[in-house]
Amino acid sequence: MRRLLSPLLGIALALAVVVGAASPSWAYPFWAQQNYASPREATGKIVCANCHLAKKATRIEVPQAVFPDTVFKAVVEIPYDTSVQQIAGDGSSTGLNVGAVVMLPDGFTLAPPERLSDELKEETAGIYYTQYSDDQPNILLVGPLPGDDHREIVFPLLSPDPATDSSIYFGKYQMHIGGNRGRGQVYPTGEKSNNTVFTAPAAGTIAAITPAENGATVVEITAADGSTVSETIPAGPSLLVAVGDGVDAGAALTNDPNVGGFGQMDTEIVLQNPVRIYGLLAFFAAIVLAQIMLVLKKRQVEKVQAAEGLV
Repeated sequence: MRRLLSPLLGIALALAVVVGAASPSWAYPFWAQQNYASPREATGKIVCANCHLAKKATRIEVPQAVFPDTVFKAVVEIPYDTSVQQIAGDGSSTGLNVGAVVMLPDGFTLAPPERLSDELKEETAGIYYTQYSDDQPNILLVGPLPGDDHREIVFPLLSPDPATDSSIYFGKYQMHIGGNRGRGQVYPTGEKSNNTVFTAPAAGTIAAITPAENGATVVEITAADGSTVSETIPAGPSLLVAVGDGVDAGAALTNDPNVGGFGQMDTEIVLQNPVRIYGLLAFFAAIVLAQIMLVLKKRQVEKVQAAEGLV
């Protein structure tokens, strides 16, 4: 019997570890991947903003231009106040998570590990990058990661080579970046998370406040016509009302526990043709040579004029 239970226990533990370890990474961007073919809507809005309603700053550092088949890095900066904590799913306080999405031009991809420098390997240690979908290797996702250690997320990138891909051309391209800190306020199903404000569904008087399962609270409101409506508030937000208080429809029943938010920005990068750089350097060299020749010619003329004046 023990021999039979031992393998079963091992399998159960392995499944628990796999499921338990994977579940935080499903928080986001898993939902976006499952519900949107592209993370950027036709209006230009990145879909993360549909669930993370607060607006926060996000910045990107990227080279102005890169050569073909070259490894470079983009640094997404996700600033926030590290002294604050977010509300976890169970209502407890915890540090903020961060995540980022980088939409590269077609042909640009994540740099392969064997092409990373020692410096880039050190900067990207502990960061797991995923493609948005199998057919979109130019859209990269990271997160969630502990925000205290990753307020800057480094993306090691590889530029395409037009010499090997006829669909790629030298020129200027658009990049779209999104950065998130903290949990969302709305689930893709439309339900509220516990990281948002809960409001009164109708005007009336608070008739009862009753504890429910998993730390939730049920607030009952008696309307003017005598009907009763209720709002279930999950663990996390703090109540702002008490029994006997009058409320208007849409009035806040809780505080706003959200301390995070989402931000996005657009930038440009140039896929530079090396031949143009060589031509530019040759042009500069020609100008320098012409200037030198003019100076020498001027001195020669001055010497001739001086000699003629002495005769």
